[in-house]
Amino acid sequence: MCRGLDSLPSTCLERAKELKALFGSLLQKSDHSITGTGQSKKCNKLRLNINEPLKWKESFENLLSSQNGLCLFRAFLVSEFSEENIAFFLACEDFRAAKPAKLATKAKRIYDEFIRTDAPREVNLDHVTKAIIKENMEHPSQSCFDLAQSKIYTLMEKDCYPRFLKCPTYLELSRQTKTG
Repeated sequence: MCRGLDSLPSTCLERAKELKALFGSLLQKSDHSITGTGQSKKCNKLRLNINEPLKWKESFENLLSSQNGLCLFRAFLVSEFSEENIAFFLACEDFRAAKPAKLATKAKRIYDEFIRTDAPREVNLDHVTKAIIKENMEHPSQSCFDLAQSKIYTLMEKDCYPRFLKCPTYLELSRQTKTG
């Protein structure tokens, strides 16, 4: 179940409200366009295909490959106090595409933000995975976070994604889609 936005920490509250408002406006617009003034450039001006929300239910991959779906899922994770999971997943995607000269710097940033004990956005990983990453940090390669990214992806797919599909915001959006 989606938690109320008022229970979020103040740093997350603004972003969650922004994304909820962004998608809430979608339900009221007949042309199914979304416009916002938030920080995320990808979420600022989006167009939603009429059948897009129904495709998100088909697979977690469909949800993540949709810019709109990713924005709504991220807002849901903020409301669930687990936005660090998708942030880590996306940071790993960005890292994998980085030029070799930037790998060490980016690896350190990801490690400091998401992996190390007491990291500001620490993801929930077992100590064995963390130890493997720590070893990988000595000579970072584009695959040094693959195991952790896979574990976080599975966590989101098996735990967060089913809850997202039951979230009132998604249910209302899919209901509106079905009724045209």
